[in-house]
Amino acid sequence: MSVARPYRTRTVRPVELESRRSNAAIPVAVAVVLAGLYLGTYTVLVPALLGLALLFSSGSLLSTRINPLSATYYLSKKPSFLAIVIVFLGSLVLFGGAYELWAHQLAPLVPQHL
Repeated sequence: MSVARPYRTRTVRPVELESRRSNAAIPVAVAVVLAGLYLGTYTVLVPALLGLALLFSSGSLLSTRINPLSATYYLSKKPSFLAIVIVFLGSLVLFGGAYELWAHQLAPLVPQHL
């Protein structure tokens, strides 16, 4: 007679087909960065203001489900941490682009025709 316990098999967890977090803000942030860098050739203020908007959006995404970058403004899923990081890095890219445009005087501070 053996005193060893019987071997237990691990229970297999069901695979989740849907993610619990949303990546919806990533393409919007990339589009805002590209538009800001393009419009930065006309004025330095555009990438700086869009960078500020992305910085506040990343803070909003981090703290609540209110998403200023979504069409419905309220997310049914929380944003993923990757999406929050990409939105934050997009704001840094826009701030860096605005600084480089201003430092090298490649674009005016305000548009010329105003």
